[in-house]
Amino acid sequence: MAIHMTEQPVLLSATGMSIWRGEHLLVDELDVCVRAGSIVQIQGSNGSGKTTLLRALIGLAEFDEGEIFWRGEPVRRAQDELHASLIYLGHKAGITAGLTPLENLLSLCPELTSGERGESSARLLVQQVLDELGIGERIDLPSAALSAGQQRRVSLARLRLQSATLWVLDEPLTSLDADGYGWVQAEIQRHVGEGGAVMFTTHQSLSFDPLPVQTLQLAGDQ
Repeated sequence: MAIHMTEQPVLLSATGMSIWRGEHLLVDELDVCVRAGSIVQIQGSNGSGKTTLLRALIGLAEFDEGEIFWRGEPVRRAQDELHASLIYLGHKAGITAGLTPLENLLSLCPELTSGERGESSARLLVQQVLDELGIGERIDLPSAALSAGQQRRVSLARLRLQSATLWVLDEPLTSLDADGYGWVQAEIQRHVGEGGAVMFTTHQSLSFDPLPVQTLQLAGDQ
């Protein structure tokens, strides 16, 4: 029997979220509910507060009013648990220019070399994902030598290599071509199908049919 979305456990939630930027109200008493197996898209024009809201929900930016919960626990008491269950990809690729893609991913995903798994095994995993993303031959090049789209692909490889329940993706399609769009779309569908959850912003069009997408619309400066 199919499980209705309302029966899925709530992971991240917020009530009465309000965020001001100077004299401008960006987010006005917004309620948020992110369940396991769900996709939440935050929409709004440039400057409407999408990035600020995403970062505030995971403890990386201040908010003025409201309460945030992780698995029903106030996030001020569950911050470590939230961050341990989270992948956050921001506007920038978030990789170190002086390191190779392999070195960046081993640093960002320490679980790759944890337990009995050694660096040779981890390298094979990274190589496989970078091959999928079309940049496998650049695994040992300095990341500074990569194009913006290739650097974005290195960052996105974390979605396959790092275990996390909640993905928070701020404009994940930046600098990508159509093949990159398809990879991100397929990864989101796979993750949600396995019981994970995704919050994202994007100016490009993504379709997850037949999976439903919950939309939070921000009005912008008021």
